Amino acid sequence: MIPEGGEQMPIKTILNVMAATTIDGDLLVATDLSRQAGAHLSALVVAVAPQPTGRYATLSQGWLEQREQNLQDLDECAKRVREKLARSELSSDVDSLYVEAAGANFEIGERALYADLVLIGPSVFQDRDMKQQVVDGCLFQTGRPLLIAPPDSTPTLQPKTVLLAWDSRPSSAHAAQQALELMINADSVHVTMVDPNAALRASGEEPGADVATYLARHGINVTVDTLPSAGRSVAQVLQQHAVDVAANVIVMGAYGHSRLRELIVGGVTRSMLEDARLPVLMGR
Repeated sequence: MIPEGGEQMPIKTILNVMAATTIDGDLLVATDLSRQAGAHLSALVVAVAPQPTGRYATLSQGWLEQREQNLQDLDECAKRVREKLARSELSSDVDSLYVEAAGANFEIGERALYADLVLIGPSVFQDRDMKQQVVDGCLFQTGRPLLIAPPDSTPTLQPKTVLLAWDSRPSSAHAAQQALELMINADSVHVTMVDPNAALRASGEEPGADVATYLARHGINVTVDTLPSAGRSVAQVLQQHAVDVAANVIVMGAYGHSRLRELIVGGVTRSMLEDARLPVLMGR
């Protein structure tokens, strides 16, 4: 069942977190999505301080010079972003962040508090460390929905077909709520379950029926697809089914199991974060 108390909200502010070394591709995706939604774009350009080596590394001249150069490069990058956004005529703001590696997620999380959607563009998707900082700051600190746009994908906030990955867990329910407006405006939504447990305290006697009824009450055209894993991972089944039904985006809950278990043994969230080929909207 969908829990009480959540709200679907129109997207009015998009936070785009970019690494200072690669901004162009991510900024292009962000501006396109902002135009689609008529949303304000908040661009956050992040540079991570170099890790000191040795006991007195932070006092060395070389480390200080490197830090100063990084700060200059970050300022130049933020200036470029401001100039590009000024030409786009979008409502926007730009901020830069120079931070130690261990603290980036907290800073990103603070800014995500004031956004309706956080974007991981194609360049950050390929930067494993930066990607994890955004995921931690967005999903775990603020609970904001996270749109992941892998390279060579076509992200949109006006999808015609949505695949909702469903496992009857609260994280899936929260993701469904956060994507409700997208699904209402879509032509069709495929509620997709992989090896569901047809039990009262699991997926119910008729897996997917409850969430399909909930979505149908919002006028959503729903199809329930129950699929066998057949030796494949859940992430592989979901991605292939998304291709089969021509889905524009996969909506899913993040870390349905404990995060520690996901990190140790893997899981759907981890697989999607590493190998997604289509845009993925994650909620938690």
